[in-house]
Amino acid sequence: MLLGLALFWVGAVLFLNGIWLLGKIDDREIPVIDVFVGFVTLAVALYSAFGPGANLATIKAAALTLLFSFTYFWVAWNRWNNADGRGLGWFCLFVAITTVPVFFQGFSTAHTVWDYWFAICWLSWGSLWFLFFLILALRMQNLTRFTGAFCTLQGIYTGWIPGYLLLTGALALKK
Repeated sequence: MLLGLALFWVGAVLFLNGIWLLGKIDDREIPVIDVFVGFVTLAVALYSAFGPGANLATIKAAALTLLFSFTYFWVAWNRWNNADGRGLGWFCLFVAITTVPVFFQGFSTAHTVWDYWFAICWLSWGSLWFLFFLILALRMQNLTRFTGAFCTLQGIYTGWIPGYLLLTGALALKK
């Protein structure tokens, strides 16, 4: 159920950050969702890492979830202090590189449609983080609109829909 909670709100923040990149939300407004989802994913990660039943798999999941949390907090921080985002851009490169082995491991050990979908999500998220590296660290502003559209779309298919399906029980994961 925690995965559904996290994915649902990741879907919301990606959707809204994409719309923000497309110029439809003001810089002063976007930090609200970034901070909220940063705390939601932080709470999920901390429970996964330190809660009852914590093990190697839940600690790995927590470490990967914190990549999202930290990104959202940094986006909010940059909006509040008018930073140019280059530091966040370089962090996004670190995360994009990290997602490559996560994708390959997930894909190579997949047994269910969900397993394959989740591996593909990591590839998709890694691609988005790489786009953020390009527009923030390398200043390739010509990619901003594409990145915004891609981010909005990802919010729907990697977070919002599967998160909602998990929360409603329409999608059940095997333990």
